Amino acid sequence: MEAMRIDDTNSVEQEKFLETAVKTVKAEAFEMKRSLDKSKRMDALKHASIMLAELRTGLLTPKYYYRLYIDVVNELNHLESFLLDELEKEKKEESIAELYEHVQYAGTIIPRMYLMITVGVVYMKLMPQMRAELLNDLVEMSRGVQHPLRGLFLRHYLLQVTKSLLPDAAEGVEPAIPGSGTVRDTIDFIKLNFSEMNKLWVRQQHQGPSKEREKRERERMELRILVGTNLVRLSQLEHLTQEVYEKEVLPSILEQVVSCRDPISQEYLMECVIQVFADEFHLATLNEFLASCKELAQEVHIKNVLIALIDRLSLYVSNAVGSNIREEIQLFEIFSAQAEGLIQSRSDMPIEDIVSLHTALVSLAVKCYGEKLAYANTVFLSLANNLKDKQVEGIDMYSHAGKELIRVLRVPVDEYKDVLRVALLTDYPRAMLPLNYRGRCTASAFILQNLIDNETGLKSTDDIDAVCSLIECLLSDQPDQPEDAHDSEEFADELNLIASMIHLIKAEDRDVQFLLLNGLRKRLGAGGKWRIRKTLPPIIFSIYELALNYQQSDGDENWDMKVRKMFVCAMGTIGALITTGEMTQLPLNLYLEGAIVANRIKFSENAMVVYEFISKALSVLEDEIADSRERLSALALVTNSVLKVDCLASENWEPLVGQIILAGSKMFKKADQVRTLCSAASLYWKGKVAESEGELRNGNKVTEILKKSAKVAAQCMEPLVQQQLFVHLLNQYYYFYEDGCTVISPDVLSELISRTRDAAIQLEPSREADDIDQHLQHTLQHIRNTKDKYPELAEKLQI
Repeated sequence: MEAMRIDDTNSVEQEKFLETAVKTVKAEAFEMKRSLDKSKRMDALKHASIMLAELRTGLLTPKYYYRLYIDVVNELNHLESFLLDELEKEKKEESIAELYEHVQYAGTIIPRMYLMITVGVVYMKLMPQMRAELLNDLVEMSRGVQHPLRGLFLRHYLLQVTKSLLPDAAEGVEPAIPGSGTVRDTIDFIKLNFSEMNKLWVRQQHQGPSKEREKRERERMELRILVGTNLVRLSQLEHLTQEVYEKEVLPSILEQVVSCRDPISQEYLMECVIQVFADEFHLATLNEFLASCKELAQEVHIKNVLIALIDRLSLYVSNAVGSNIREEIQLFEIFSAQAEGLIQSRSDMPIEDIVSLHTALVSLAVKCYGEKLAYANTVFLSLANNLKDKQVEGIDMYSHAGKELIRVLRVPVDEYKDVLRVALLTDYPRAMLPLNYRGRCTASAFILQNLIDNETGLKSTDDIDAVCSLIECLLSDQPDQPEDAHDSEEFADELNLIASMIHLIKAEDRDVQFLLLNGLRKRLGAGGKWRIRKTLPPIIFSIYELALNYQQSDGDENWDMKVRKMFVCAMGTIGALITTGEMTQLPLNLYLEGAIVANRIKFSENAMVVYEFISKALSVLEDEIADSRERLSALALVTNSVLKVDCLASENWEPLVGQIILAGSKMFKKADQVRTLCSAASLYWKGKVAESEGELRNGNKVTEILKKSAKVAAQCMEPLVQQQLFVHLLNQYYYFYEDGCTVISPDVLSELISRTRDAAIQLEPSREADDIDQHLQHTLQHIRNTKDKYPELAEKLQI
């Protein structure tokens, strides 16, 4: 907070200093323009000199000095334009030469140099033959300004205004205008300007008290682009050849960079060289550049330099233009050796820097040498060994090192778009181990998501083993796994990805498909209670789907045995959900689904399988489900499932239905007993057995169960509940009566209607009573609407 107050105070003071200086600049600029309009050239130069004197200030920081500099340069541009027009009209070489000499008598160095440069530019435009001489004169004279800030901006101004005037004629070819210079003159000019600017920039670091070191470093970073512009100008020269760059330009730049011994300057300029010069130049001078990297100061983040160079050349070599270079220059071997040497020589290198270097190498390997998996594998092996040597483990995925490690693991996955290809990198999983549990799971989940997005089919045991080796932490409990890991959203999302992966198992042969599913089932079954709840159900459904594909034997002698084996596998898997997964409702549903699937497949033992699955579901209902609502829902599912099967013989069908009725009779609440018994009655009406040609339509059993339901309903003590149950019974009776159950007589319906009407009158007014009465009225209305079909009933009821 204190630092913020100081910065705010400084900003206010800086604004005041700048405002004062700008007022002077504008006032003198106005007088300069007025003198120019009156053709008083000397007076104009005098006012310009006073205006330029404001650039001598030592009160402004680089940011505010730059704003002042821009205002002054804008006014100098006006002066330059005016002088150019005036002197061009005079067409006298003596006039411009005299003017160039005159401004050299300015009282102080800053105004003198800016005026020399401004007039010198006019001189060069009017007398192109003087360009080479004038450029050399101006760059040498600028040595007179040794103040870092003022000198940097002065030389930047020199470079900017001469941009369009720099000679670029090929060396060895006579220029169109004798004396105008060649590209050699420009190279010498920029090299000298660059060298002097870098010295000024470095000198700035050592001026002022040591306690302001950080402040000076910030200010220097604001000024770095001024120095880098020299290299940009060099790279833009049309006739800068590779030979000249290799023999003269780069050696002089590297000499200046290495000799300055300033970490900020070295790191910035090395990265600048990488970014501005052509890829071909870098390839031709790769060894020289890398050799100079070893001579940089220890404080330089050399990994940034190497990474920038690797990324730049990776992009170049990976495209069509650079494809042939891969064989000519062993880029991977060179950079790999450099990176390893750097890591070994700098024992204090941060973990995130080590990982970042390997990220760049992996990117180079997979993008430029995709066919050589050994290269990428070598990088992951090196990374794993380096982290092991430094005894790094449990890296937090949100730390700098963790983010970099996640990034390097994603590079081959994104590039190959084929997880099976990534699995061929045998040392890839080792690079994942230093992450903590959550980090490993995140990396594995990314692999799974890529597998699903690209719909990579798993067609063999080797494919499944390969994928599982990459996602091991998602398949089973880990030593460093938090106890509450299963409560997180990430855990659930990861299990959903595994479930989706199961549907990518697509073997070409059905027998192989079953072997793959069964093998994965065994692997997933060891995942523990929380995992198998999400991962085993998709296996079961995949087995059911496969079984349905076996509906036709296709002449296979072992067809019956294979289908039976699938259902045995499914039954065992469901059992694991009960015993290990401690689940009830889902296993019951899966048993019933299995019974329905088995009923559709006409193999020799389908009746036995159906019976076994339904009996297992009833066992779950009796032994595992205690909650009344869950039991009611489960019993309804069992009843509906039995209605859908038609392969059971009577001796098997009857015990199952008897168990359903018994379970309904044991329901804790009377109301639930009535509802479940009414549902069970439909089994004797709509149910089918193997011996029957259609529905059973056993009216005697239907009425027997309905009478039992009515007896139970009559035992209810609550008038509202009892009335609700009898209305429900009335609907059930009339449903079977309408469907042709002759055992149900009009007398029974009449008695039920009379009872419900009488009970409705006795109910105390309430919202619930109104709802029940409305239900009763709807039922009676339905009976009235159908009276023409049943005249006997209509007469009996007198409706």
